[in-house]
Amino acid sequence: MQKREQGKSGGAAGGNAAPPPKRGRPFGSTAASIASASAADSVAPSTLLGPSLQIHNSFSVEQNNKRIVLALQSGLKSELTWALNTLTLLSFKEKDDMRKDACLAKIPGLLDALLQIIDDWRDIALPKELRKGQRTRTLGANSVITGFGNEYEALGSIALLPQSGLGSGSAAEISGQKNTSKRRRSEWWLDEDGLFNLDDEGRAEKQQCAVAASNIIRNFSFMPENEIAMAQHRHCLETVFQCIEDHIVEDEELVTNAIETIVNLAPLLDLRIFSSPKPSYIKITEKRAVQAIMGMLGSQVKAWHCAAAEFLGRMIINPDNEPLLLPFVPQIYKRLVDILSLQAFDAQAAAIGALYNLVDVNMDCRLKLASDRWAVDRILKVIKTPHPVPEVCRKAAMIIEHLASDPQNRTSMLAYENTFAEILFSDGRHSDTFARILFELTSKPNNKIAAARGIWGM
Repeated sequence: MQKREQGKSGGAAGGNAAPPPKRGRPFGSTAASIASASAADSVAPSTLLGPSLQIHNSFSVEQNNKRIVLALQSGLKSELTWALNTLTLLSFKEKDDMRKDACLAKIPGLLDALLQIIDDWRDIALPKELRKGQRTRTLGANSVITGFGNEYEALGSIALLPQSGLGSGSAAEISGQKNTSKRRRSEWWLDEDGLFNLDDEGRAEKQQCAVAASNIIRNFSFMPENEIAMAQHRHCLETVFQCIEDHIVEDEELVTNAIETIVNLAPLLDLRIFSSPKPSYIKITEKRAVQAIMGMLGSQVKAWHCAAAEFLGRMIINPDNEPLLLPFVPQIYKRLVDILSLQAFDAQAAAIGALYNLVDVNMDCRLKLASDRWAVDRILKVIKTPHPVPEVCRKAAMIIEHLASDPQNRTSMLAYENTFAEILFSDGRHSDTFARILFELTSKPNNKIAAARGIWGM
């Protein structure tokens, strides 16, 4: 509950509180990496694969913000390349750099222009053969009146009823033929890719621009001054979640940038924005957003399911998001337990972080997790191995303490009493935590029978 209050106070204060730790600064953002990169450029500039773009120290974002936005909106290759390269370099800089004014609030329309580039690529990303077309209604096609309205009109077989005494039968037939020919032309236009359809090279350029735009948005999400604007921008969230939803067929780098963006925005993200009166562009609902994250959690790509676990762990703290996540809690904790079985330390850290927040706010998860033998064994294995990050081991011990503090779990947790005692006497870092666990399990007056069963095997 304390974590929830901290999260709510941080969101209400508009970012005055200390922001949660990020998943890591972008590559090239530290002073050491920038210095090494500049040294490498000065030593061997001929080894670069392409032309390098440098921004002079006198470059002012405030004076060039309109030029950047107009270049993104123009669609011209040279202008688009210049704007994307400029924003990529600006978004990689540290906050103490002299170009620290490269934030979304100071460049009106920048986020919408970047999202438009991604939307343009997504409009042509899938071939028409793979798209699920709308089914044409044929029921009652031979009837004059069907009741389907516009659906039936799309068939192009409308025949107007002749009016008595006016002799308009021929006129009705002619108008019906005109409507039919018009519809056929429009259907032919929609079936084609258009007059200026792109070849493979043009599609590749569109894809590269979309990936570059998503990378810039991802870099901007690392900056605390951009978090509120991005978390409250419905078009941005809808585009990001749609990329995640189509992770099977979408570009991998584009999906990775999208999942890392929402992980950074998770502490300030309220899923109810998808049902708010704000204008919608893609019609993403709360349920579809959660299902998209669940698809990423079940992915075999380590970077994706680690990011999805971290996102769910941050989202569950917000009480406004909890009702939307509750139907998926059984699937979430089962998948997190599976991730704990992986040998990758970063995957274990992500799963422990998510379970730590999940058991703190959800009683049903505590009950099911304590009754799952594999879950408790794998959490204890993280402590006994131990995990190279001490904070992960501390959170794992706190998860065990949360499970043991629930009265309904004491009987099942007593089966691990010997393991708890072994960790208590062998690991001084967690001795206090496991001492409290053993005290909670065995020293309560109403637990004498349960304690006897645990000790003597009754």
